[in-house]
Amino acid sequence: MTARPLRLAVLISGRGSNLKAILEAIGAGRLAAQVVLVISNRPGAAGLDIAAAAAVPTAVIDHRQYPDRPAFEQALSSALDAAQAELVVLAGFMRVLTADFVHRYRGRLINIHPSLLPAFAGLDTHARALAAGATEHGASVHFVTAAVDGGPLIAQIRVPVQAGDTPDTLAARVLPAEHRLYPRVIGWYAAGRLVLGEDTVRLDGLPLAAPVQFTATGGLDE
Repeated sequence: MTARPLRLAVLISGRGSNLKAILEAIGAGRLAAQVVLVISNRPGAAGLDIAAAAAVPTAVIDHRQYPDRPAFEQALSSALDAAQAELVVLAGFMRVLTADFVHRYRGRLINIHPSLLPAFAGLDTHARALAAGATEHGASVHFVTAAVDGGPLIAQIRVPVQAGDTPDTLAARVLPAEHRLYPRVIGWYAAGRLVLGEDTVRLDGLPLAAPVQFTATGGLDE
């Protein structure tokens, strides 16, 4: 008997490039999941068109239309729960989530961030990495907690910084690495291999002492 695909909800705010990578991995048979809902907090986000082209249900929950963050997050929760989402994937979702929301979806809420966390949490990661003289940059996938970009790390992909890099050229190399990493980690969750325990991330039943490491030029076969 074939296992039922994992029900994913994807939260976006913009272009939806990681959403596209997830949908492509599903279409290619590399990810046993189904995107059941895409939510954007910004009307007109390009990622909504990507979802529509793939016949994925979409919703716009514009944070500006709510009196406060809890009211906005209640609308988010209602939509996620109605869609019976088993894993909520943040993919360029540019809103800070409250502790109450994070607690509600603990262990079922992951994010991808364009840096090697804990370095360069927050915004403008590529420019900050260059300003700091970093020789490596990349992306991290982590479980979401109330600490912004501070949740337990799952995996990272490392990208070398090249001489003459600008924030734009570095970003252009990190983004394809994100597109490789995120579907892989979601696949671990879909296969039941990845869980957030009481105090640590567990992969294949074993605690992760450090995030799983990949390189931009290596394979992602784990």
